Amino acid sequence: MKAVIQRVTEASVTIDGQVVGEIGHGILLLLGVCPQDGEKEAAWLADKVVNLRIFTDNEDKMNLSLMDVGGEMLVVSQFTLYGDCKKGRRPSYTDAARPEIADPLYQYFVRCIQDAGVPKVATGQFGADMKVALVNDGPVTLILDTAEIMPKK
Repeated sequence: MKAVIQRVTEASVTIDGQVVGEIGHGILLLLGVCPQDGEKEAAWLADKVVNLRIFTDNEDKMNLSLMDVGGEMLVVSQFTLYGDCKKGRRPSYTDAARPEIADPLYQYFVRCIQDAGVPKVATGQFGADMKVALVNDGPVTLILDTAEIMPKK
């Protein structure tokens, strides 16, 4: 799984002119799934994200997690994170999981975030044409890839 994590003061997803998900202070997370991913990767990534210390403390140091600050999360499916731009001018998406694999894992990831106790978890709609708006705080933007950082057993 790949995740682009953005610390935000607010974020929202709009589909066909209707806001379907919105948050205040917290994290906007764009989530990509590959065919090798499973529930183990989703649960590990969810735990990693909610506990990342990317929020500032009273001394303006990034020492606090989403859980510490009571932040919210907006999770948006993003198959283009697996876009391969090595050849030609049109990205190839063959490394992205097919919807029948990706959607259930996306939903499972969202449940893991909810189960962790995040006070508000909003989502986009898997496979929809979404308009994502955000105010990046900092700006703080991180990229996590379970294939690269998840411990191997």
